[in-house]
Amino acid sequence: MTVGDWLSARTPSPPSPLAARLHAALGARLNEHSTSAHAVVLETAESLLAELIALECAQRDRAIDLLAVDALITYAFEAAAESPDTLAECATDAMLAIARLAAPSSIA
Repeated sequence: MTVGDWLSARTPSPPSPLAARLHAALGARLNEHSTSAHAVVLETAESLLAELIALECAQRDRAIDLLAVDALITYAFEAAAESPDTLAECATDAMLAIARLAAPSSIA
């Protein structure tokens, strides 16, 4: 099963415009094995969020990107929850990675 297959199996399905944005953001990574879904989806969310922060894009025309970041992070935690033994570690790593985007000089 690929990350794309895993994502397509999520219910409820996202609205079509959001699903299209998620697929565009994930690109070729949709073809990676689903065992890496947590990392792939989270890294894609981080990358998209970093781009938005760097461009200082909080306008309405980028709303779909903000929704995509939110959905990707949600899916990353959903994927992480499939391995309860590592969920806490994944959650901590995700929170630290996202926090570093907001304040790169103040987070170790």
